Order: sequence, then structure tokens, then C-alpha cells
Amino acid sequence: MEGGLGLRSELLALQSSPMIDFYGYARCDTCRKAQKLLDQLGVKYRFIDITEQAPKRSLLATALKNGQYKLADLCNRSGVQYRELNMKEKLKTLSESEVLSLLAENGRLCKRPFITDGKRITVGFDAQRLSDTWR
Repeated sequence: MEGGLGLRSELLALQSSPMIDFYGYARCDTCRKAQKLLDQLGVKYRFIDITEQAPKRSLLATALKNGQYKLADLCNRSGVQYRELNMKEKLKTLSESEVLSLLAENGRLCKRPFITDGKRITVGFDAQRLSDTWR
């Protein structure tokens, strides 16, 4: 009987823990480093290709509300599209709402990896922050 209860409690724990979404790009070295760290920590996540599906606008807004990130921190400032769209200048003139909409429409503009469980969010690769947040 005891073995059955142990299995049941393990299943309940798995069901109650939120799924972590890892928005990244498979050919990105930074994303691979973050994945390796999460794997070492035993963190389960779902990989989402950020170039095909950007984080939702509401998630991007949550990253700002948490106070850990500024609008520019959510942008892939080293990306080709960032330069092509002259985002450095647009960040000076567009509203926060407009920038968030652009990011939600174009994952290539988003800083990666963008990792979230819907409440907690980490952007980019910072080994300490990833460990502290997702351990």
C-alpha cells in the first residue's frame, strides 16, 4: 500500500509543478549553455524555437513588471534584425507598448533564452540567476 501512495504523491507533485518554457534558438551558443545548465540542475523544460514562436506580449510585459529587466534588456541587441530595423533608435521613440508588440511579433528581436513558468522569468544567460531561479 505504501508504495502506491508514494507514486501517487510523486505524480501529484509533477502535476502541480508548472511547465517551464524555454524560448531559444537551437544554433545559439548562449541558449545551448543555458540548456546545459538547466539539464545539470535537473530542470525539465519545453524548448520553443523563438524564431518561430515569440514569447507572448503578456509574458514580455511581466518581465518588465518584475523589475529585473528594462525594455532594452528584452531585445536581442546583437541580432541582425535589431540592426536592420534600427531598433536602437526606435527604442528611443516608440512607446513601451509598441516595443512589446514588436517583440511579440518577431522572436528574432527578443533576447534569448527567454525562460518562464508564467510567473518567474529569466532573460539571457546568467548562470547564477538561472541557478537561483530554476533550481
